[in-house]
Amino acid sequence: MKITFLEPLGISGDSLKRIVEEAVGTGHEITYYQDRNEDPQVLTERSQGADCVVLSNMKYGRDIMEKCPELKMICVAFTGVDLVDIQYCKEKGIRVCNCAGYSTVAVADLVFGFVIDMARNVLACNDAVRDGGTKQGLVGFELEGKKFGVIGAGAIGERVLQIAQAFGCETYAYNRSVKEIPGVTFVSMEELLKTCDIVSVHVPQTSETVGLMGEAQFGMMKKNALFINTARGPIVDSEALAKALNEGWIAGAAVDVFEVEPPVAKDHVLFGARNLIATPHVAFASEQAFEKRAVIVGENIKCWLAGSMQNVIC
Repeated sequence: MKITFLEPLGISGDSLKRIVEEAVGTGHEITYYQDRNEDPQVLTERSQGADCVVLSNMKYGRDIMEKCPELKMICVAFTGVDLVDIQYCKEKGIRVCNCAGYSTVAVADLVFGFVIDMARNVLACNDAVRDGGTKQGLVGFELEGKKFGVIGAGAIGERVLQIAQAFGCETYAYNRSVKEIPGVTFVSMEELLKTCDIVSVHVPQTSETVGLMGEAQFGMMKKNALFINTARGPIVDSEALAKALNEGWIAGAAVDVFEVEPPVAKDHVLFGARNLIATPHVAFASEQAFEKRAVIVGENIKCWLAGSMQNVIC
């Protein structure tokens, strides 16, 4: 089989090669590209002749796949697969899998980095002390006793809820289906938004979830509430979030994702909003997560070669 890695996966080429060859053996033609190039023409050229391609978080559409007749399998080295034309893959029988679970710990960690930063005014305190200031006006609040809500109680959402419980929070969740998670109260999305002091979003991007958080939803939240999005940018209406922050509907927000992958335009509406922390889609990115991801990629390909699949999307 010809297996092509269309971009680096965050670990050294030698480490990636070792992990993959331990999983699938050395009897395959494996190509590793050491740069990330999202140009469709370049991706088409790099995909030529490949039975399997590996990519992470970049658009891979039918315009590319139509010119790659040998393509049989796509391994998405990411959790979300919304940038791959899944409908075309279904039409042509191209198998698709993802790497669900590799970034669960990393994403949940950043959520609480955000929460602590906002609850204790860490960034403002840093600025104040460097400018000869004091804690005046910067006294924050403890998490114990706060109501913490998660929209989307999958693996990441569940871990966030468990950590929130460790901080002594009351935990609430909204999910398409009610799950059994100790200590978590499942409620409607409306009730969660009206009840919780902190709301963190952890749903995949689908046609149903795009625009899930808009003016109506932010208008339901408490004026002292904090909002966090480490899922996907289009799930949140950025104009609505900026309005909610600037008009004091909510107290603060932290976002790791936008409508486009970074770099984000300097005049993006959220960058002019009050009480906002922004990061460049880094939640999934830790040394350990990248190592876990490479191992899952190797196992995904191994299973496919053996005539079965894991982490199946289609």
